[in-house]
Amino acid sequence: MDSSSSSPEFDYLFKLLMIGDSGVGKSSLLLSFTSDTFEDLSPTIGVDFKVKFVNIGGKKLKLAIWDTAGQERFRTLTSSYYRGAQGIVMVYDVTRRDTFTNLSEIWAKEIDLYSTNQDCIKLLVGNKVDKESDRVVTKKEGINFAREYGCLFIECSAKTRVNVQQCFEELVLKILDTPSLLAEGSKGVKKNIFNEKRPQPDASTSSCC
Repeated sequence: MDSSSSSPEFDYLFKLLMIGDSGVGKSSLLLSFTSDTFEDLSPTIGVDFKVKFVNIGGKKLKLAIWDTAGQERFRTLTSSYYRGAQGIVMVYDVTRRDTFTNLSEIWAKEIDLYSTNQDCIKLLVGNKVDKESDRVVTKKEGINFAREYGCLFIECSAKTRVNVQQCFEELVLKILDTPSLLAEGSKGVKKNIFNEKRPQPDASTSSCC
């Protein structure tokens, strides 16, 4: 049985955040990545949370992935979850123009407002490419947006699992490539493992000279 006092089972702990309009498939994407299954899920209420252990770039990683609700009424609730995130996944639905438009009108502004990590890696994901005949947002538009906002970009389908694994892998590899985020990730591990309070030196035994 694993004891919590044994050495950590992972090298880094990364916090990832998923944002975007309601119904774009954030939860389905997360489920597809963490459990290799697909479900058409109902909209998230507030915030959902999943953990996935992966080996990427020769490192053992613990990914703590926060899936936020897209509805406006939950926005104030989800703003605090931007804090300390090393990676942010912005998801839109390639068959719904409004979900793409809202990236610049709402979500990019939220990142600017709430993200505390200036080196935080952003990934733009166009979901539902399995519905190619219903597509209204072109791949070129996605590429242009990503270029303008300094994001990585990938199109995928939570349903067919096309590019789902690559989506998170690319994000994590970029985080591993960013020294300041790597330092944050290793701090997270230490906090996680050594969460007991350090004993304070006893005043009677400490001496100034």
